[in-house]
Amino acid sequence: MHRLLLTVLWLGLSSSLVAQTSHREDKSYTLALTGDIMMGTTFPKMQLPPFEGRQLFVHAAPILKKADFAAGNLEGPLCDEGETDKKPSKSTYAFRTPTCFAPRLREAGFDFLSLANNHAMDFGIDGAKSTMQQLRQQRISFSGIKGYASYAIVERNGVKFGVCAFGHNGYTYRHQEIRQVREIITQLCSLSQVVVVTFHGGAEGKDACHLPYWTETFYEEDRGSLREFAHFCIDAGADVVFGHGPHVARAVEVYKHHFIAYSLGNFCTPYGISLSGISGYAPLLELKVSSDGRFLGGKIHSFIQRWGVGPRLDSKHHVAAEIAQLTREDITQPHVMVKPDGTLVPTD
Repeated sequence: MHRLLLTVLWLGLSSSLVAQTSHREDKSYTLALTGDIMMGTTFPKMQLPPFEGRQLFVHAAPILKKADFAAGNLEGPLCDEGETDKKPSKSTYAFRTPTCFAPRLREAGFDFLSLANNHAMDFGIDGAKSTMQQLRQQRISFSGIKGYASYAIVERNGVKFGVCAFGHNGYTYRHQEIRQVREIITQLCSLSQVVVVTFHGGAEGKDACHLPYWTETFYEEDRGSLREFAHFCIDAGADVVFGHGPHVARAVEVYKHHFIAYSLGNFCTPYGISLSGISGYAPLLELKVSSDGRFLGGKIHSFIQRWGVGPRLDSKHHVAAEIAQLTREDITQPHVMVKPDGTLVPTD
């Protein structure tokens, strides 16, 4: 009798443990990721959208807000004054977005923005400090400028997302400094459930849509060996890696069950950057990952930018088709299928 009772109790306890374990394994999180954001500029001339940009993210906000975590790259400072050392030309740009535009980023749904890019210091350290102050006021986390923020922890609904940003400029945490990259990712693994790495790198322009196997240079500047870097980050413990910098979209892949987007191009750059052809394609990447960061599925939401307007939904899915084609051409075994509507399906 005692044996029977113990057996029943054990079976009940086992069933409860299995159910709890299964519940933990079934837990998943949604991430929404974008490329470059530069909402408008007062330098070298006034180029600002109407109504302080309140319509810029009107199509994107529902997707960003729905996600457990939303991130992008802030391409330029949020400041109202200051001087720049840059001399604008056909190959040199400097941006200055008024601080009154900062609330648009929170209203859109962003939780984190990378500052590890070649425009964060367009107006020097004062401009960068103004940017960080504005983001703090909007309760948006950030990282990327050396000496100020090597990583960020974003907590949403009891889940901690650890995020770090790397660039190629001397004032950023550089993706070429592999030892430091590993140290930051290792630290984030101990502090958070999901680790996200974002990077700014690669050559720029319409001719830079393909992902090379070698180190990229642009205007004689080392822009990184990005395929090697992304794989290194996953091997070090990162769950998701996404890039920006070329101003065009690039291929995607799943490496050891973790998602990599090599460039999400421009997302909200209504002025100052070419929007013709593929430069105007604006992907919004939605990913679903498991509790241990493994890729479960997702979608590339296709947007097209309009001059002075920002990203608008594209019913013809141009950028999804572009990324699908680049993935077929540049990744031997991508382990993910990009469907015509942008749906992402793991293939193993």
